[in-house]
Amino acid sequence: MHDISISSATNDDASSLAAIRVVAMRPSLEAVGRFDPDRARKRFLETYDPRDTQIVRDGEDLVGFYVVRIRPDHLYLDHIYIYPTHQGRGLGRNIVWSVQDQAREMARPLRLLALRGSPANDFYLSCGFVLEKSDDLDNYYTWQP
Repeated sequence: MHDISISSATNDDASSLAAIRVVAMRPSLEAVGRFDPDRARKRFLETYDPRDTQIVRDGEDLVGFYVVRIRPDHLYLDHIYIYPTHQGRGLGRNIVWSVQDQAREMARPLRLLALRGSPANDFYLSCGFVLEKSDDLDNYYTWQP
């Protein structure tokens, strides 16, 4: 990693971020037989809110983003996607730690979900999240400050 910066998203970023989501989710969705790029893009765009979204850049290059939604009783890490070329370098872990710091300052739990069978599950467990429940598609995690 060179010159990592985080900035607020705008309405104009929606399409670029949806494309990152499709690329980053592809391996996990293919592994469970559910990869549909149009569906993945549409699901993201239907709930896109730039006020909750942070863009991650390496120099001038857009390399990822994350979305934290503040709820009355918790924070919800709705999305965290890093281009595969930038994964495995600690960037995602640093983002999670930063969001955990935010949850700690607000004295609220941090919640998220991950697709069952995705490598993200091991990542979230390694960041201190606890599996709360599972359904047919997803695992639901909580981290307590």
